[in-house]
Order: sequence, then structure tokens, then C-alpha cells
Amino acid sequence: MTSVWQIDEFWWTGSPITERHIMRFDVVTLFPELFAPLLTSGITRRAYESGQVDVRLMNPRDYADGNYRRIDDRPFGGGPGMVMMAEPLGQCLDAIQSERGDSAPVVLFSPVGKRLDHADVMHWSESSGAILICGRYEGVDQRLIDARVTVQISLGDFVLSGGEIAAMALLDAVARLQPGVLSSAESHQQDSFNVALDGLLDCPHYTRPENWAGIAVPEVLLSGHHALIERWRREQRLTVTLQQRPDLIKSARQKGCLSLADEKFLTRLDDKRLTLGSERDA
Repeated sequence: MTSVWQIDEFWWTGSPITERHIMRFDVVTLFPELFAPLLTSGITRRAYESGQVDVRLMNPRDYADGNYRRIDDRPFGGGPGMVMMAEPLGQCLDAIQSERGDSAPVVLFSPVGKRLDHADVMHWSESSGAILICGRYEGVDQRLIDARVTVQISLGDFVLSGGEIAAMALLDAVARLQPGVLSSAESHQQDSFNVALDGLLDCPHYTRPENWAGIAVPEVLLSGHHALIERWRREQRLTVTLQQRPDLIKSARQKGCLSLADEKFLTRLDDKRLTLGSERDA
């Protein structure tokens, strides 16, 4: 298992750090220990161990004043909860940016941010990295956000206890896209939302046994007829996407990604859905 070292204020994982890195993410977090399982487990650990994705963890409490290293205080104007203070966060960012020596974007995970999607993950996977701030409590002093944050990211319309889970989601998504991390270089190209699938959801998958609990694998997958199998998978992707995310069908259509055969299949699906609806209403 890869060790985790602490030297000065910086934490990092993986192979010994060299002067040149493909990608570097500095994570500002009050709970660096939460990242240990992510960085040392699963297939994506290859990206961290190799240094393809260099992750360094910094605790802003190291830059707080007083014996208690306080990093939060009550909000002006009253109200519940506490707010992360701008000063220790600002000093923490100063230390990171001085050590990095570049103009890496400063990311805050926040409900007001743009929702993370596949296109964003692709962008970050091809970048030189970023500084990721994991907020806690009621949030971060707005003055720090206005002065230092360049990008805000959200995972969706819900609230987490802190930004650590969101940061781990981004790091995992980025790591699995690095060369050599997945067993097959083509694996991620068959993921839902990938441009190789025209942004559609992926199709259902099956494995042994051929019959489980009285349910058989679709015969076409056992046929050995590759063209028929690929057409079946395409139609399944269209079906699942139309049912679960019709907005992705609309997007694929606008981009000209749907063939005439795709459109005919979708028309049959719509006709079938209308017929079933009429039968239920009768």
C-alpha cells in the first residue's frame, strides 16, 4: 500500500514527487485523512501512485492563529452554524500558490456552482490541475470567494457536509481517464455521456450465467453476430436515454449525432409508448 507522507505543511501520496508533473491538484481540507482510501485503493490508485495525478493535501488549520487553531466563527447578522474564516484560508492559498508557481484555477465546491458533467471532467483530465477548496459548516466567508476563487463546482441539487466528497468525485473521474489507469484504453469510451456514444447513456450489460433466476441473457448477445450486437446496443442506449434522460436525446439530435436508423427506432418507441398509454386509458 502506498504510504502518505507529511513534510512541512504539505501532504501528498504516491511516488516521490519530482519537479515536473503531468497534473497536480492541491486540496485544501480540514480532514486530509478522508482522502487516504481514495488515493490508495481501487484501480484509480495507479494514477496517483505513478504521479500522473499528483494530489497534495493541505490543512488550513495550520495557518490559523491561537492555541486552538480556530478556522471558523459565528456569522455576522446572526443565524445558525459557523462560517469558515477568510484569513487562514487566504494564507493557505498563498502558501500553495507560492509553492506551485503557476496560475492554477482555484475551485470551490458549492451549491451555487455549475453542475459537474462529462465535458467538465474531460477538461480537467487534460489540464495541469487546480487548487480545490473543500468548504465546511455554513460555508466560506464571501470575501475569500470573491477575492480568490475562480471556479465554483456543484455535484447536484443537494447539500453535503463538506466539499471533500465532491473533491474525491472529481479526482476519481479525472484519474480514470489517464492513460494506463483502466485495464483497457477503450473502457472509458463506452461510458455514459462519452462523445464516443454521442453523449447517450450506456446500454445494459450481462455476464455469466446465461440464465439467472429464470431470466435469460438476450439471445442477440450470444449470437456472435457483431453487427447485430452493435445495433442492439445502440437501440438499447437510445431506449434507456429516451426513458431516463430525454434531454440527452435532444442534445444528440441537435449535434447531428443521430442517424436515420436511430430516428426511425425512436419513432417506433414513441408510437409504442403512445399505444400503451391509450390502452391504459381505455
